[in-house]
Amino acid sequence: MRRSTPKAPERTDWLRVDALDLDGQGVCRRDDGKVVFIEGALPGEEVQALIHRKKNQWEQGEVADIRHESPQRVRPGCPHFGLHRGACGGCKVQHLEAAAQVAMKQRVLEDNLAHLANKLKPEQLMRPVQGPTWGYRYRARLSVRHVAAKNTVLIGFHERASRYVADMSVCQVLPPHVSALLLPLRELIGRMPSRDRLPQIELAVGQDLRQPGRWATALVLRHLVPLTPEDVHALEAFAQEHAEAGVQWWLQPKGPDTVHRLGGHGQAELDLAYTLPEFGVRMPFKPTDFTQVNPHINEVMVAKALRLLQAQPHERVIDWFCGLGNFTLPLATQAQEVLGIEGSAALVQRATHNAELNGLQSRARFAERNLFDMTPELLAQDGVAQRWLIDPPREGAFALSKALADAVQEPARMQALCPGWVPPRRLVYVSCNPATLARDAGLLVHVAGYRCTQAGILNMFPHTAHVESMAVFEKD
Repeated sequence: MRRSTPKAPERTDWLRVDALDLDGQGVCRRDDGKVVFIEGALPGEEVQALIHRKKNQWEQGEVADIRHESPQRVRPGCPHFGLHRGACGGCKVQHLEAAAQVAMKQRVLEDNLAHLANKLKPEQLMRPVQGPTWGYRYRARLSVRHVAAKNTVLIGFHERASRYVADMSVCQVLPPHVSALLLPLRELIGRMPSRDRLPQIELAVGQDLRQPGRWATALVLRHLVPLTPEDVHALEAFAQEHAEAGVQWWLQPKGPDTVHRLGGHGQAELDLAYTLPEFGVRMPFKPTDFTQVNPHINEVMVAKALRLLQAQPHERVIDWFCGLGNFTLPLATQAQEVLGIEGSAALVQRATHNAELNGLQSRARFAERNLFDMTPELLAQDGVAQRWLIDPPREGAFALSKALADAVQEPARMQALCPGWVPPRRLVYVSCNPATLARDAGLLVHVAGYRCTQAGILNMFPHTAHVESMAVFEKD
């Protein structure tokens, strides 16, 4: 059977770009009202696009030509960034000036609150939190591919809209010492007998607990077959050669629970940490544990969240989706008691250990709970807390928000379950997805009776379309 030849992309007429969407694509409308999403186009520009996908209500393509260029368009800082398919897909908006990226993300947050939370408008917009725009990414998942036909190994992010790995020699958003490892890593994997079965290297940079004052660069190698003695020797030699970069190898033969330090015994001790100097807190972690990608913004984010929460020395606080205790332990330096609740048993164990390490075990305790299946009964079980901090994953905190809204609407039931129970007076919600934040904010404001007093963005991922945000809710 003869395969049909794919159609060449259709070139559009000139279109005016009205906005950017959540993925950093330009949004246009044809004369017939059909929406067109264009990779690489910026608001205010007049562009022609090559259309790759067509649906009844929308089309999607990439910029082909620009007749009127935005004054906010800049030359990308990375040689591998491009607006065409085949370029590195790790960043999406390097062609947009850094301050304009922040303004774009603020508009995305405001639009989501307006459209998904029934015209919700915060009483005050917070000043955006910003930090370094290059070299900020201390965590990354790098794909590995041996290309036998070209006798080379590729290590990096995927190409735009593709499963292929981009041919990268440097990466400007990684720390400089990690970017400098990309080519040596390609040579290393290329020499290893198991190179065809090594699909991924996960990166985590932190402080070295064994050598205070030095950085550790943990490289977690995913391997689908047992490593040969030659493989292991090559990894050990690479770590020794790049000792100045603090390279340490960790191996992952199966799931995340199999990760262990090369040369260690089973579950190796924690060798990495980050600190929150303002609160005197040190946080050991395993390279596969969830920690924030951008440690510079994380420090500011934690401090800002705690200032907004305003926990008092006599109060009790609950930290939902607490993870390692990133907010819990700093809160424990201010409040009388903090309960951290997390869905992962391993993270609860790690957070408990971190509380003991920092001498905060008498003021911070942790519990495991499925936070996507919350009820008023479970809220009553957790007792009275004057303030909540909520930091969910991309899925948001819908079940928790709904449980709170139901509890507020049924005070008699809550009193029967927990005498003296009252809803928290103030909530600080940290979000990595403005759509789920807006959804949950709609419940908190329109059903639970809270006011959204402040909201704003944190530029956790410069040069990407990712929007990290924070909102404050108060109950009179």
